[in-house]
Amino acid sequence: MKHSDFDPKYQNQHVESRIVAALEKISQAFRVLLWQESREFALSPIQVQVLIFLLHHSTKKGKVSYLAREFNMTRATISDTVKSLDQKGLIQKLTVPKDGRSYHIQLSEKGREMAVKASLFTNEIHTPVDQLHPDDKENLLLSLLNIIRHLNRAGIITIPRMCMTCAYYQSQNENHKHFCHLLHQELQVTDLRLDCPEHKAIT
Repeated sequence: MKHSDFDPKYQNQHVESRIVAALEKISQAFRVLLWQESREFALSPIQVQVLIFLLHHSTKKGKVSYLAREFNMTRATISDTVKSLDQKGLIQKLTVPKDGRSYHIQLSEKGREMAVKASLFTNEIHTPVDQLHPDDKENLLLSLLNIIRHLNRAGIITIPRMCMTCAYYQSQNENHKHFCHLLHQELQVTDLRLDCPEHKAIT
C-alpha cells in the first residue's frame, strides 16, 4: 500500500482505511483506560496487564519466558516487571521441583484483589458493544478473529490461543462452518474463542 491510512483525503475515499483508522482509535482508548487504571494503583501499564493475565490463566503460564511472548516484550523487561511486582507483595514465586533456578509466578492475596479491580478497566468499551445487534456482534467477532489470525501469521503478535490457530479447529470455507475436533461438534460464530484453555498449537 502506497497511501497512509491516516491521510484524510485517502481515508475518506476508502472504507478499508477508515476501518484501520477506527481500530487505531479504539487502541488509543485501551491505552488511555489502561494508563488511568495503572495510575490509580501506582503501577505501570505492563504491571497491570501481568496481574490481570495471572488472575485468569493457569500457573504453568506464569513464567517469565511465557509472559515475554504473551506481551511481545523482552525477557529482561518482564523480569523487571516481575521483580517490581514481587517487591510490592503482589505476586509469589513458586520454585519448580528439581530445578531451583526455575519458578512459576502466581498472585498473592493482595495481588489478586488488585487484579480483580483492575481487570474491569474495559467497562467503558464494553458498553457500546453490549448495544450492538446480535448479528452485528457475530460479524464483528468473526472479522476481528480473522484480523488477529493474520497478524499472528505475519509474526506481529504471538500466542493467540484462539480457535482459528488451534490443531482441533477445522473450517469449511465454502459454507463458513467451524468445527472443533476436541468437542466433536460444530461451532457457531458465537462459540469461537479468543483465549481457550484447551488450545493446542498447530505443529
